[in-house]
Amino acid sequence: MQYHLIHAVAIVLVGLLAAHESGRALRAVGWLMAAGIVIFSGSLYALAVTDVKILGAITPLGGLCFLAAWLTLAFAFGRKSGA
Repeated sequence: MQYHLIHAVAIVLVGLLAAHESGRALRAVGWLMAAGIVIFSGSLYALAVTDVKILGAITPLGGLCFLAAWLTLAFAFGRKSGA
């Protein structure tokens, strides 16, 4: 639940940034975080409710979406700042 909360707040912040800055990178970050929440948190919620163990195998894909989102955000800011 903590990952869900952190990334939900991050999506809101990325949305606010996207309102002032245009770019494909910010849109990609938002979609990757949304996918991460659905896949990572959703699979864990479904696992807890249904006790279907195979759902645990899907969870790392959501984690990869989270990592890709944060790396994309870092790349976008690094490129913008000229680093």
